Amino acid sequence: MDIPAELGDFLRTRRARLQPEDVGLVAYGARRRVPGLRREELAQLAGVSVAYYTRLEQGQSGNASDGVLDALARALRLSPDEHAHLRNLARPGRAVRLPAGRAPSAGAGVRQLVAAMAVPALVIDARYDVLAWNAQAHALLAGHLDAGGPDRPEERPNTQRLLFLDPHARELYPRWEEEARRAVSSLRLSAGEHPQDRRLAELIGELSMGSAEFSALWARHPVRGCASGVKEFHHPLVGRMSLSFEMMRLPDTGGQGLLALTAEPGSPSEAALELLTAESALGPYAPGARTPQPAD
Repeated sequence: MDIPAELGDFLRTRRARLQPEDVGLVAYGARRRVPGLRREELAQLAGVSVAYYTRLEQGQSGNASDGVLDALARALRLSPDEHAHLRNLARPGRAVRLPAGRAPSAGAGVRQLVAAMAVPALVIDARYDVLAWNAQAHALLAGHLDAGGPDRPEERPNTQRLLFLDPHARELYPRWEEEARRAVSSLRLSAGEHPQDRRLAELIGELSMGSAEFSALWARHPVRGCASGVKEFHHPLVGRMSLSFEMMRLPDTGGQGLLALTAEPGSPSEAALELLTAESALGPYAPGARTPQPAD
């Protein structure tokens, strides 16, 4: 990943979303050549020289202090995730490096935990490769794929690739655009945390070439961690479900996370999830091979 270019793009998109009046500045003149704040206006707000800020935006200053970055974050009204992303881009030498060579794997204890869980659960790495999943997660997210894929590094499903490039997975999300924005925001954060990872950069390139929607979203430079929330599904076997998700980072794993999905007790979604658990015992399915349940 071209870190200087990424840093410049990120700062420019954040300048563009603010108007002078948003930050208490007086906008002189009726015409402005650039959307949002000018470089000199942001430099004034952050308390740095225009020349210094220009070098930073051009990727020519790799030693920005915490104070400068904090001041820029305040001036740009960055969220905590965006603030962390700014630090990663401005000082890539401090970013976490993913292990090279040998493909990552989920620990034995985590695999046992995932297999024992009564709800859909899976382990993903910083590249969004699926390292392990239980039968429920496989049936929910990619029942048309081989359940043993995560055990073979060269065949591992990738949740980002599924979302943007797999037509069966795309049909799974009735609110696909919302899911896509969430996915790209998370991937941006991961890319900033692991800027030297070649396989992650290759994934971003593949998605950019293969999906116009991904390319357009990526260009907006969204950044947001998605540790919890609600996902809407329209599953071909059991119909509509609204499931809460929790993503838990696994320590000392280079960015692996455990994702679990649950339904509200007593809800139609819980009944659908229970039916899906029963269906998962029948093994992989081909889309359209079994009779789908009503959408309601």
